Amino acid sequence: MNTPFIFIFIFFFILFLSYTEATKCGSKGLNIKSPFTLSPHHNNDPNFNLYCQNTNTTMIHFPFYGTLVVKSISYNTRKLNLIDPKSCVHEVFLNLNLSLTPFRYYYVVKNYTYLNCSVPINGNSIPCLSGYGHHVYTVKPSVKVPDSCRAIKTVEIPFGYSSYLSDNSFGLGLTWELPKRDDEDADDGFEEERTWVHLTTKKVPMIPGLVLLAAVAMVMKMKILYTKKMLVSNEDMENQFSEDLLAQQHKIPQALE
Repeated sequence: MNTPFIFIFIFFFILFLSYTEATKCGSKGLNIKSPFTLSPHHNNDPNFNLYCQNTNTTMIHFPFYGTLVVKSISYNTRKLNLIDPKSCVHEVFLNLNLSLTPFRYYYVVKNYTYLNCSVPINGNSIPCLSGYGHHVYTVKPSVKVPDSCRAIKTVEIPFGYSSYLSDNSFGLGLTWELPKRDDEDADDGFEEERTWVHLTTKKVPMIPGLVLLAAVAMVMKMKILYTKKMLVSNEDMENQFSEDLLAQQHKIPQALE
């Protein structure tokens, strides 16, 4: 393959990379690729839509809760690490509803009950949820609720509150379920929506592959045409050489006479 065809191949290869390159929020943002998509602003899509805030910050919006910062994404292990911008991870645990999303907690979850007590009880209260005259705790559901307390809610969360686990991002790891294919049996009421997400996140990336195949086919076709042209040119040169040789042979006897 000569130089012009090499340049053509490189051009289409770069074009292919431009289609498959992961998008990101600014130069320092996370690489966003399938099954996630990146939008200019958040919407109420509870699936894989991310958006940018303050240029380099990647965010995810959960309906009926709000937004969380995306700290990192591991596509191999399907782990989405989040940070609560309000620095209160237990407020997230208490209010975040993942049932209508493809996400689940990455870590093993257990039932914990949040108590709101008017006076302190044994254990450490959650600072970001507590205040003057009320103290919020997490306890196992089997614990008897003291008279000075009332149960707020029992939820499945990765862990109860501990002063040793006060980092606002610890435990906010989510994993996700990929949408089912059309030929798989549906086991919930969201199969149609998830199938649509599957189409948009899995089949659309085939376009860059088709572009690359078309580019390779074009290069091969041009190479074949170039080869044919060279063969025809060589054949013309050989014919011309033969004609010149015959003409010289005819001149030689005339010169001898």
